[in-house]
Amino acid sequence: MTILAAIGITVATFAFMEFWAWFMHKFVQHGPLWFLHRSHHVRHPHPVERNDLFFLIYGGISAALFITGDNGGRWWFWVGVGIAAYGTVYFFVHDVLIHGRLRFWKKSHNTYLRALNMAHKTHHKTTGRDGSAEFGLLWVSPKYFKLARKQAENKRAKITNTDFNS
Repeated sequence: MTILAAIGITVATFAFMEFWAWFMHKFVQHGPLWFLHRSHHVRHPHPVERNDLFFLIYGGISAALFITGDNGGRWWFWVGVGIAAYGTVYFFVHDVLIHGRLRFWKKSHNTYLRALNMAHKTHHKTTGRDGSAEFGLLWVSPKYFKLARKQAENKRAKITNTDFNS
């Protein structure tokens, strides 16, 4: 396996995982596996929720691909790397930044991260399995970028006006 092929497989898997996560979220987690995902849509005092089992499922798949992948000699090892990389990004963006499950990362002023946060808040407006929108993680609809930019402009204008009036 060449390094270029390994990188290509890893990047392609990472990109595919965004589609896969959207599909699974919309049609499986908000469908037959709602009994697990529901815990993510309701407030609770617990640090762990049933929805976290999905991390174990994908972590298990990734680990199996690592173990059987001949230390990078087989293509599926690199699929495992792509799944693990996506899972790591998912954890930091979704659980740490958006939901604040670990309190070391404060709200961001980055336009992309603000747009992503707005889209996710839209998803969580409903607490039931039906009626949600915005099922992806990293891909953000352009309308949220527009809202995030407008929000940043309004904030800058407010700061400028405050400084000017002082």
